[in-house]
Amino acid sequence: MPLHYSKKVMEHFLHPRNIGEMKDHDGFAEVGNPVCGDQLGFYIKVKDGTIKDVKFLSFGCASNIATASILTEEVKGMTLEDAKKFDWNKIVKDLGGLPKQKVHCSILAVDGLKKAIEDYEGRKK
Repeated sequence: MPLHYSKKVMEHFLHPRNIGEMKDHDGFAEVGNPVCGDQLGFYIKVKDGTIKDVKFLSFGCASNIATASILTEEVKGMTLEDAKKFDWNKIVKDLGGLPKQKVHCSILAVDGLKKAIEDYEGRKK
């Protein structure tokens, strides 16, 4: 069964933005989906309550990489409070849709970002 990806998904898959490790991160989280095996790691750098930089590492499919890539573009410069409210539906919309069996990748990406924010907040306490 072939999956039909939008041009935007393919662009983010083939040329992901903000991919890589961040040595001096303020928050980090790893998330995974045991059913499909996808994994993501998110790093954030925070200044004055705003995400100044964000990077990710991926072990997964095209949707996994594309959803994490577009998410990092969209939350960079966002306040932590706004990032905590980020809705996975926005990723699906902004990518021009995802096959229904791949929508879970957008949920995983948002979950990873939120856990990285939780890690940052926990370190501040």
